[in-house]
Amino acid sequence: MSTIRRRILSDALKVFDLAVMVLAFALATVPALGVGRTISMAEFFSMRVKLQNLIIFFGLLILWHVLFSICGLYASHRMSSRAAESAEVVRATTLGSLGLWGAATLFHIQIALFPFLIVFLVISTGMLVCSRLALRMVLAQARLRGRNLRNILIVGTSRRAVEFAGKLQANPELGYRVMGFADQPWDGSDQFRRTGHSLVCDLEGLPEFLRANVVDEVVIALPIRSFHADASRVAALCEEQGIILRVPSNIFNLKLAHAGAEELEGDSSVTHYTGVIEGWPVLMKRVLDFCLALAALVVVSPILVLVAALIKITSPGPIFFTQKRIGQNKRKFTIYKFRSMAVDAENQMRQLEHLNELSGPVFKIKRDPRITPVGKFLRQTSIDELPQLINVLKGDMSLVGPRPMSVRDYELFSEDWHRRRFSVRPGITCLWQVNGRNSIPFEKWMELDMQYIDKWSLWLDFKILAKTIPAVLRGSGAA
Repeated sequence: MSTIRRRILSDALKVFDLAVMVLAFALATVPALGVGRTISMAEFFSMRVKLQNLIIFFGLLILWHVLFSICGLYASHRMSSRAAESAEVVRATTLGSLGLWGAATLFHIQIALFPFLIVFLVISTGMLVCSRLALRMVLAQARLRGRNLRNILIVGTSRRAVEFAGKLQANPELGYRVMGFADQPWDGSDQFRRTGHSLVCDLEGLPEFLRANVVDEVVIALPIRSFHADASRVAALCEEQGIILRVPSNIFNLKLAHAGAEELEGDSSVTHYTGVIEGWPVLMKRVLDFCLALAALVVVSPILVLVAALIKITSPGPIFFTQKRIGQNKRKFTIYKFRSMAVDAENQMRQLEHLNELSGPVFKIKRDPRITPVGKFLRQTSIDELPQLINVLKGDMSLVGPRPMSVRDYELFSEDWHRRRFSVRPGITCLWQVNGRNSIPFEKWMELDMQYIDKWSLWLDFKILAKTIPAVLRGSGAA
């Protein structure tokens, strides 16, 4: 697609998106005003000073346009998946709805109540997602018919370069035509020739090839360490000629990490991470953690008072047990629990090490002599962990996540892959908690933590929370 056509399409999308937001706004007024009653946009603006409402509404249009641009709705999505583009739309419309809610609160727009905002969000998100999917289908069909194609040259003949070309050729709807490869002779040249791909030039002849041929994009797939100088020359050459340059992000052949692009004052960088470290889902997780923990504390407050009284009456010492634990990225924090053991329980641990019933660095005894009579009940019902809701409110912990380890246990870790569990915020409950707790071996425990990190989603958190209640009632693996 030419630059002019791309600009026309981008401008058309911007106008279309704003029109959708206006339409969603108008349609959302119907249920907000009640069944059987209709209202026109003119009537809505006449509810207050007309000029003021017009200014507010045009301000919202500007805000929506800025948010949509920031969320990347008008960037090229040729290589993006449907799910990735749809996620960008959901993020943009959600932020747009929050902007509308903020304007309604600030300027006292009475119509913009919670039901109105939900309908507005559903309509705007549905229409924009459907429009993007429809546009992808139209562009895909055009590319399959030989239109809107882009010529791409791959610099390098390694296995990774061939795999990249294979992905492009396996998805013709992306509209990429692999022109060939450019590289110097090397030990793997014979293996490359057996793939059937063509070598159009060597690195010395690359400048002339770019001058003489229609090349829309260049992919550098050279080994960065040994060919850094050559890769730099190719990058500079593409910059001079205005050719789009792509560099596969996984230059270190990492197996689990995802890659993302970031920019700091004009300098771009590729970030590799496992699990989900930021974004809208992570923010929602924190909001839900805070709200649910606060609500839970209010609901169980009578139980907390009763348990505190029982502990104080039946055992000398403090009501709460506090201990330093290892949190996200190995930050230390103080965890709160109801005291279920004797006051000097930690000092007695060295004398009981030989009775440890769990493998690995963790310490657990089913019939621990340090546990008080009330503490035994608290542990069996997991009531001793309720004060950790305070840790959730503070942000040290989450409702769902790998269980926080003590400093003593962490120092006994022997495998680095175990330490990946500290890349996320620890939680009150987790997959380990709902799959047997102390009845499963340490290695299996760590595998469940890795499974949680790699497959994390808000839906997974909800499922774990739903399974936690029956697991607690059964006392599965509690000690």
